[in-house]
Amino acid sequence: MSETGVESQPAIDLDLRLVRYFTVVAEHLNFARAAEALHLAQPSLSRQIQRLEDVLGVRLLERTPQGSRLTVAGAAFLPRAQALVHAAQQAALTARSAAPPRTITIGYVEDLVISPAVRDLRRRHPGAHVRTRHLDWDETTALPERRVDALVARTPLPIPTDGLRVTVLYDEPRALLLPATHPLAGKESVTAADFADEPLVACAGMAALWTGFWRLDPRPNGDPAPLGHMIVDTFEDKLETVADGRAIALVPADDPRPALRDDLTTVPVEGIEPCQVVVVTRNGDRNPLVSHFVQSAKNLLMRDA
Repeated sequence: MSETGVESQPAIDLDLRLVRYFTVVAEHLNFARAAEALHLAQPSLSRQIQRLEDVLGVRLLERTPQGSRLTVAGAAFLPRAQALVHAAQQAALTARSAAPPRTITIGYVEDLVISPAVRDLRRRHPGAHVRTRHLDWDETTALPERRVDALVARTPLPIPTDGLRVTVLYDEPRALLLPATHPLAGKESVTAADFADEPLVACAGMAALWTGFWRLDPRPNGDPAPLGHMIVDTFEDKLETVADGRAIALVPADDPRPALRDDLTTVPVEGIEPCQVVVVTRNGDRNPLVSHFVQSAKNLLMRDA
């Protein structure tokens, strides 16, 4: 009980990303159109809204044959949710506008290493505030949302590239991730025909272009990839799924994480397009540290063909 005699309510930790997803669904009242607008897979969007409803302890949306509709609780929550998203955006812009002019935040995705380029930028600009931010594979929206000023990631990018400048650093082959006991384990290399009938792990919440690339869908001969039942949310879940023998997966050949496990192995895949490691910035960004970081990345992160 509080001093006023009213029982205090437990704090609710709202994920702003889930709140934003809800406002977009509420705007469209159709999960398919909302998922397209958010560049998400529809099943993933449904799960994210369910997570928000679980946190709030109320039902926000009801599905109908004609689409979706707000519940009474959803209608009451919507204006507050919209205000919350707007306030968060304004707070971020206010903080960034108050930051010293010689500041840059560099995002890097998953296992990619950017330390040589960051050290070089700090050496060249000792008075600058150079920050780094590690991002999960589904957080590349940090660049268009201005949470980072430059982004080192792999293609295909799961975000629209309109308004962005993409600089290719190097090509990286794709490898087949297998259980150590799989019949293909131990081969020097394989082709798509060697695993044509096996489904590859699908990742939730990503754009169709990204998902198709990492599921090799369609296959090089034009056939659709077999449909698998496994959908994972994280790279670690992908490793577990493959280790359990429930599916196989394509991964970047240089990703060191599979090598940390003795129940997994990777085999190079011949005859398929590689992914690319790129540095991405916003067109027209006037922060000189951004172009200087791109130059450092080109000098120190690029590889010989």
